[in-house]
Amino acid sequence: MTTDLIYIYCLTNSPPEFPETMKIKNLRSIAIGDFHVVVKEVSSQEFSEENFKRNLSDVEWLENNAREHVEVINMVMNHNTAIPFKFGTIFNAEESLGKFIIDYSESLSENFLKINGKEEWSVKIYCDRKLLSEKIDDLSEETAALEKQIMASSPGKAFLLKRKKSELIENEMDRICKSFGQNYYNDFKILSSLTNLNNLLPKEFTGREDTMILNAAFLVNKTKVNDFINIVESLRKKDKDSGFFIETTGPWPPFSFIYIKENLQ
Repeated sequence: MTTDLIYIYCLTNSPPEFPETMKIKNLRSIAIGDFHVVVKEVSSQEFSEENFKRNLSDVEWLENNAREHVEVINMVMNHNTAIPFKFGTIFNAEESLGKFIIDYSESLSENFLKINGKEEWSVKIYCDRKLLSEKIDDLSEETAALEKQIMASSPGKAFLLKRKKSELIENEMDRICKSFGQNYYNDFKILSSLTNLNNLLPKEFTGREDTMILNAAFLVNKTKVNDFINIVESLRKKDKDSGFFIETTGPWPPFSFIYIKENLQ
């Protein structure tokens, strides 16, 4: 099988260290100017534009290769600052790769300064609205006041007030979720150098019954990672009984914070 394309994992600004486990993947680095590009040679039978698009529909192939892509970058990040490339980034030859690095060298240097000594952490927060509705009177003055009215009313009036409260509960849960989501974001932002808000995902994508209220990435200085994790644990304990769940993963390659611009002439 011919290996005639260059697959790109990441870029470093110092010679990368390859553990033995990485060497069996036929990895190497190419020095271009002040940078080192972590690459491997691949076959056009798998990674030509047409064949790559076809392989994306093969779930097993996609999972194996996407997982390897992130694992390699993470291992490089153990010893080097790394600019990650998107999964499936291919160059036809070292010459075209070298031209890309030269054309974007200023922006690449700026990105290295931005991410040096930092890690990307993903935070997804969900709300179990059924559990939240059971705790609503503890979190909403309006529903608590209406409940007092219900308790003091005649059966007929209480019936009407309960219908009113059902509508109020839905509105109050929307408000509380928005407020909690913003507060969570603010708490994590304080400990982050940069933040990136992503779209909220519907249940069919998350595979969960609860509702996503925050989907964000945070670029955290390594010296503050422990503080970041401690805040996560503290908030989990504080709010779990109200129906809020915090899902945190990391460290990840800083995909969300890399913006590469061509050098201005």
